[in-house]
Amino acid sequence: QVQLVESGGGLVQAGGSLRLSCAASGRSFRSYAMGWFRQAPGKEREFVSAISWSGGNTYYADSVKGRFTISRDNAKRTVDLRLDSLKPEDTAVYYCYLNLYGTNYWGKGTLVTVSS
Repeated sequence: QVQLVESGGGLVQAGGSLRLSCAASGRSFRSYAMGWFRQAPGKEREFVSAISWSGGNTYYADSVKGRFTISRDNAKRTVDLRLDSLKPEDTAVYYCYLNLYGTNYWGKGTLVTVSS
């Protein structure tokens, strides 16, 4: 089984920054992609960013490209998301995911609130 725990959410003013972190635990595994989705109030969950096992490939939603940066540490089994130049529309619960052999595992989420 795989467990994911996110941290780092909070309240920040528009233009500010946050760093989200997600730690994976459980069974031993390799070669998995990780990333982040988010869900704003009253909206569907949407893709934010993903990173390959090697870290050599990163992907971003157009809405966050140039403002968010994803990274990972395989030794620690963590994935981080740096959020810069935050906007009120970035307010959402951010969920970490891990894709292992075609199955997505999810964390419980961390709330990011951006005030105007």
